[in-house]
Amino acid sequence: MATTGQEEFTLDTAAELAAKEGGSQIQGKSPWVLAGRRMRRNYVSLAFLGIFLLIVISCLLAPLYVSQVSHIPQNDVRTGATVVEHGKTVNVISQGGTKIVNGVPQIVFGGVPIGAQWGAAGGKYVLGADELGRDVGTRLLYGGRNSLFIGVTSAAICTTLSVVLALLAGYFGGIVDWIISRFFDLVWAFPVVLLGIALGTALSVNGFHHGPINVSSGSLWIPIGVISFVFIPYIGRPLRGQVLALRNREFIEAATAQGAGPVRIMFSELLPNVASSVLVLFTLIVANSILTEVGLSFLGAGVQLPNPSWGTMIQEGSKLLSTAPQISLFPGIAIALTVLSLNVFGDGLRDALDPRAKIRIEHG
Repeated sequence: MATTGQEEFTLDTAAELAAKEGGSQIQGKSPWVLAGRRMRRNYVSLAFLGIFLLIVISCLLAPLYVSQVSHIPQNDVRTGATVVEHGKTVNVISQGGTKIVNGVPQIVFGGVPIGAQWGAAGGKYVLGADELGRDVGTRLLYGGRNSLFIGVTSAAICTTLSVVLALLAGYFGGIVDWIISRFFDLVWAFPVVLLGIALGTALSVNGFHHGPINVSSGSLWIPIGVISFVFIPYIGRPLRGQVLALRNREFIEAATAQGAGPVRIMFSELLPNVASSVLVLFTLIVANSILTEVGLSFLGAGVQLPNPSWGTMIQEGSKLLSTAPQISLFPGIAIALTVLSLNVFGDGLRDALDPRAKIRIEHG
């Protein structure tokens, strides 16, 4: 730790921060304030956070893109439509025929969608069309809305359930800990994708109808529920270990001696001490949830057509990779940027909240 001239501890474990600002300026500051200062110096993580926010804002502005640029709704099929490209009328989906190449007639097979129309077609098909004549740019943005909504919502639900289960298991121990731990082990034993496919396929056929819960087969809440469930042990297990380590600490004994009940101890004493881990795990699980949704949708167990998502777009474009690669290319790029930005930001957040982890890596 950095010290002042009077050899007083500054509460900051990052030597770089103390060297730059001096111990007197950070002494007595909240750990969250110090984490914020460390995070502001991580320009790479902040840059990738900006990329993620740009993707989110772009997807949220999908209705504006439709009304001002493409003028083509997300599910509007236009197989027989035409656009004007450089003064010529071009079919959105090629009609086939023949063309002369070096004086030799060659057959041109129909059914191939047009590619990206940069500056042509009056803003329509800026990223090209798919096999049904739908605008790829429009579906990319609306698909991003669905993929991001599923990823963030499922991660939030998963994190909430995992925190509650970890607190219960770690605080009470005994039979409660045994039951919750066996539940974690049971879900952990199945590969995420296989379990997600099994649950998603079963629920996508008839939906989920039980008591007051009535979810139709095409609802986005089905992949949200499936992804939330399969990732519970990936957050709950490490948090349970941290709660067990904190359970017998002096401040817990002091709170118990003052008459604090289990609920107060769990959420007022234990939860704040694992909040940094929860925050880091949440950012990383969002990225994993988006990847899982893409995989499930690609295999038909996630978002159901005609609703777009990045996974369904890649699945639709996989049949036309040689003739219309843009259908799969653009959602693939969006997925890569989104997941990369979340992972880099999550790593930076972990370093800011727990600088000692960085020190162990450097000097271990």
